[in-house]
Amino acid sequence: MPLSTLQRRLWTSALASGSAALLIGCTPLSTPPSAPSAPATQPAAPEAGSRPAPGSAPGPSSRPQPPRVSAAGTPREYRRDAAAHLYAANAERIYAGRLPPNLYAIGVLEVELDRQGQVQRLHWMRAPSHAPEVVREIERTVRAAAPFPQPARMGRVRYVDTWLWDKSGRFQLDTLTEGQD
Repeated sequence: MPLSTLQRRLWTSALASGSAALLIGCTPLSTPPSAPSAPATQPAAPEAGSRPAPGSAPGPSSRPQPPRVSAAGTPREYRRDAAAHLYAANAERIYAGRLPPNLYAIGVLEVELDRQGQVQRLHWMRAPSHAPEVVREIERTVRAAAPFPQPARMGRVRYVDTWLWDKSGRFQLDTLTEGQD
């Protein structure tokens, strides 16, 4: 059955709108929609003996950067923005390079954030029960990193990430891990 002129115009319009939405959704997740595109880089821990730049190390009086907006449309996409945010807020605590084969602790944590990026709830899906001090430190680290990037397209967000904890007290997140030896 042939399409009428009106049906063809509607179909063409819907196709063009869908294509535009698809292209908008393909912007890099690590940059806010209003910021110019920049190559994604993963923060690395400073070399031994070096000092972090002033204001980069979260201490009792320092705070993470002001919240930015995440362009993520799904919790899985948002997880990458949250991991990058945690790495930036804890640059001196990130394990640089490939992790050793035997880690001290591995935990799977679900984090629930409100639309402003504030932590609403933490839920351990797999807590490292042999290392309760690691559980407390991870929870403290996540809460101290708030506010997270605002999940603008989703409102609230609940995402899951795996914490890979070395005996030195440094860590990587599975989302941004450099792998294991």
